[in-house]
Amino acid sequence: MRRREKAAPREDASVGVAEHDARRLRQLELTVVRRLDGLLQGGYRGRFVGPGSEPGEGREYQIGDDFRRMDWKLTARSGTPMVRDVVADRELELWIVADRSPSLDFGTAALPKRDLAIGTAAAFGFLAARAGSRVGAVVFGRGSAVTTRARVGRQPVREVLHHLDDRPVVDETTVTSTLDDALRVIPRVARDTGVVVVISDFLDADEWARPLRALRASHDVIAVEIIDPIELELPDVGLAVFEDPETGAQLEVPTGRRDVRDRYAARAAARRAEVHETLRHAAADHVVLRTDSDWVLDLARYLRRRRRTAWLAHATKTLAIR
Repeated sequence: MRRREKAAPREDASVGVAEHDARRLRQLELTVVRRLDGLLQGGYRGRFVGPGSEPGEGREYQIGDDFRRMDWKLTARSGTPMVRDVVADRELELWIVADRSPSLDFGTAALPKRDLAIGTAAAFGFLAARAGSRVGAVVFGRGSAVTTRARVGRQPVREVLHHLDDRPVVDETTVTSTLDDALRVIPRVARDTGVVVVISDFLDADEWARPLRALRASHDVIAVEIIDPIELELPDVGLAVFEDPETGAQLEVPTGRRDVRDRYAARAAARRAEVHETLRHAAADHVVLRTDSDWVLDLARYLRRRRRTAWLAHATKTLAIR
């Protein structure tokens, strides 16, 4: 009787691609978190600027301590004046509004704009998750907007990264979601005031300005603009063919002509100035990350500056009250 040989399982190409993408995202998590841990030194900052509100450890009173933190029960038991420290509230709700439109597939420098958007979402998401905060997201662009409810832990951050890395098949009948659509979702799903990080190249029309201003009334908003250097000025490469990633339309551009390059640079600078002015009027923090620079270092510098200015504003307000 012949023994049947067990057939070798066929390797599914889609499974191999999925495993490769999962490994790449895990490696991104390790790289971003390790680098930011080294660049962002200091204690944890809670959801509110100030000493905190949750009761902490008791200790002996020292000159200069706030007398309102005297713990009289602990003082009576020990016979020594005692105060109880307070700790910052760690639970923050972070919402990531991320762009996955075809324009993010473009890139001519160290990495495409999509990878920079994924890395930025990973940086904010994993830092918030490690602090015990809830993380949710609205991903827009190809197809309808995808919402991930805010939860504690690293899994919701990984889900956001997978949605950003995904490229759903769309056709002429597919309704593409916009930044305006995504921003209008946040007030319906956010359970508490918190921080909203908007990651996009902001190439949409300015219909997003009004919902962004409305969102800023109840949330802290950080707008991260993703830019590739060729979007600012054209290189002199002769006759070049450019294709719109959104529509597929092509255009021949004589980049060898100086006047063409100058007009392009002027229009690009004007568009960037419009975006900056719109974000300024919305009172949102504006961070520019480029595909040809060390974006992790640039992001760490912004976070350090943001933390320092927040505490300076709090100190100035306290002195004014006194």
